[in-house]
Amino acid sequence: MNPGYAGRQELPENLKVLFRSVSMMMPDRQIIMKTKLASVGYKTYDDLACKFHNLYRLCEGQLSKQRHYDFGLRNILSVLRTAGNTKREESNSQEEMLLCRTLRDMNLSKLVADDIPLFGALLGDIFPKQGDFPGKVYKAVDETVTILIKKNNLECKPSWKLKIIQLYETKLVRHGFMLVGKSGCVKTTIANMLTSAMQENGDPHRIVKMNPKSINGQEMYGVMNNVTNEWTPGVFSNIWQKYNDRKLKYNTWITCDGPVDAIWIENLNTVLDDNKVLTLPNADRFPMTDNVRMVFEVENLNNASPATVSRCGIVYVSDTDLSWDPLFATWNTD
Repeated sequence: MNPGYAGRQELPENLKVLFRSVSMMMPDRQIIMKTKLASVGYKTYDDLACKFHNLYRLCEGQLSKQRHYDFGLRNILSVLRTAGNTKREESNSQEEMLLCRTLRDMNLSKLVADDIPLFGALLGDIFPKQGDFPGKVYKAVDETVTILIKKNNLECKPSWKLKIIQLYETKLVRHGFMLVGKSGCVKTTIANMLTSAMQENGDPHRIVKMNPKSINGQEMYGVMNNVTNEWTPGVFSNIWQKYNDRKLKYNTWITCDGPVDAIWIENLNTVLDDNKVLTLPNADRFPMTDNVRMVFEVENLNNASPATVSRCGIVYVSDTDLSWDPLFATWNTD
C-alpha cells in the first residue's frame, strides 16, 4: 500500500486511525556531499561540498519546473560516484575542475533548451575560476558516430550529436535511463546510432523493444490463476528472463517505447534502484545482469512519480536540438 500513488490502494479508515503522526528530519545534503567527496579521494572536499550544495539549491529555485528534473539525493550520489571515477582516472588534474565538469556533463543532458544558458551562468558564478573548459572526450565513440551519420545520409548537427554522447555518458553510470522528448525528435535514431557505434567498436549491442501500453499489467508481468494456482508469465517477464543471462555474448537494451504510466512502471522500481531485481507477483526474483540496460522512450513524464524519475538517468531531446534544417539538407530530389 502506498497512498497517493496511482495503482496503489488507499489505507482503510479503520486501519488509518491506528497510526499516529511522526516527525522527520531532512538530511543535511552538504554533510553527505562532504563525506562522499572525502571518501572518493578529494582533498578540498569542504569547499567543493559547499559549492556543490549551493549549485543544486539554486537549480531547484531558479530553473523551470519540469517533471523530469531531479536534484535529490539519488542524483547527488550518482554525481559523486562519477566524480570519484573521474578523480581516479585523472588524479593529476585540478579537483575543482573535475567536479565542475562532472556537474555540467551529468546535468546538461536533462535540461530543456531554455534552462541551459541559466544553468551555465549558475555554474560559472559558483566556479568562477574554471571558465570554459572542454568536456570529456570519448574519441572512439565520437569518430564512429560521425562516420555512421554520414553513412546513413544524416546531417551531423552538433547539438544533436551531443545528445548521442550524453546518452553514452548516461549509459556508463546508470543501468536505467530515459530518452524524453516529443514525437519526431529522433529519440529512436539517437539510440540506434549509439548502439551501432558501440557495435562497430567491438562492443555488440541489441535493442529489444516493446510497447507497455499495448497490453495490461497482467499480460506484461504475468498472472496467477486463483483456481489452479498456475502461473502464466507475461511478455516483459519473458523478455527479462531471456536476456538477463551472463552467458550471452552481447549487451541488451530492453526498451519500453510508449507512454509512462505509474501503474506499470512502479513495478520496475526495484529494477531501477540499487537492488536491480525484478520481483514478480508469484514471488520470483530475477536479478539484472551487467549486460542489460533498462531504457524508456517517452514523450513526457507527466504520469511518472518522483520515485521513478529519481531512479533513472534522463536525456531530454528538445525541439531545437534538431529542428527542420537537417531534414531539408538531406532531402535528395534525384
